[in-house]
Amino acid sequence: MRLKTVILECGNTEQLIEFYAKLLDWPVVFREDEFIRIESPETGMGIAAQYAENYAVPIWPSETGKQQMMAHLDFGVKDAVELQQMQGKAIKLGAKIAGTQYGDGEWITMLDPAGHPFCIVIWN
Repeated sequence: MRLKTVILECGNTEQLIEFYAKLLDWPVVFREDEFIRIESPETGMGIAAQYAENYAVPIWPSETGKQQMMAHLDFGVKDAVELQQMQGKAIKLGAKIAGTQYGDGEWITMLDPAGHPFCIVIWN
């Protein structure tokens, strides 16, 4: 058994999946009214956006009594130069740099257009 797809809930499936499709250069492989999936041509791993009518943006880092993050994605890059390039690409596509950072330059935490935290990590 292997992991096939990570599904992220959101209020706007088109916006969220377009962000990840452009960030990763992955094509859309499945589309319904409230569910869209992209997939890595190399690995078959996918990310999907699923509409949730009462979607609440997670707060990161967590705060008591606020919507909690259920998961986050880590994307690996080879070095600090690529980290900066991907950070810039993510911002151009609608991501924001999270206000709180950890990792001492080995990773950066960002928020996708639906507010899900994700990290770009130097992967040695």
